[in-house]
Amino acid sequence: MAIIIGIDPGSRMTGYGIIRQTGDKLTYLDAGTIRTETKEMPERLKRIFQGVTRITEHYLKYLDEPIYGAVEQVFMAENPDSALKLGQARGAAIAGLVALDVEVAEYTARQIKQAVCGYGAADKDQVQEMVCRLLKLEVTPQQDAADGLACAICHAHSSHSMNKLLLNSALQGRGAASKKKGRWRLTEEDVAKMR
Repeated sequence: MAIIIGIDPGSRMTGYGIIRQTGDKLTYLDAGTIRTETKEMPERLKRIFQGVTRITEHYLKYLDEPIYGAVEQVFMAENPDSALKLGQARGAAIAGLVALDVEVAEYTARQIKQAVCGYGAADKDQVQEMVCRLLKLEVTPQQDAADGLACAICHAHSSHSMNKLLLNSALQGRGAASKKKGRWRLTEEDVAKMR
């Protein structure tokens, strides 16, 4: 079992979604937005950092499960100023996670949409709908929160696929736990820990 905190960074609203992964099963825990509600960029970044830290601390305190973070990568926007602000918001969110020793993975918007919708160019409405279906939600989350959940789902699918790949590789007797020439390898001890 693991808790995954997905973050959709934004300088005005940062969406987050939190799920529990138990094997193939994903369970919704929480979702929402961190609203900065100020014009000053340093204050916005502070609020994003504090919000992500507060959410993460809550789950670290009350749940005895490993916690992972997943953050959407910055895409190159037409407006360089917007891209810069988005990058700063993303940095504040990542800092909030790593300050508490949470391992962070990063995914492009295309990877997230592909993992959730099966189509890398899906629109926000399709992402919301698929998040509701995959997590069996009766109420549709706000778009930024749905994007945070989608990011968490993407990480769950990616990590689960990687674990299966590593386990299959190890069961076929392919060496030690290391990344060599772009390939992961496991020891028998690592395989035992995964079972």
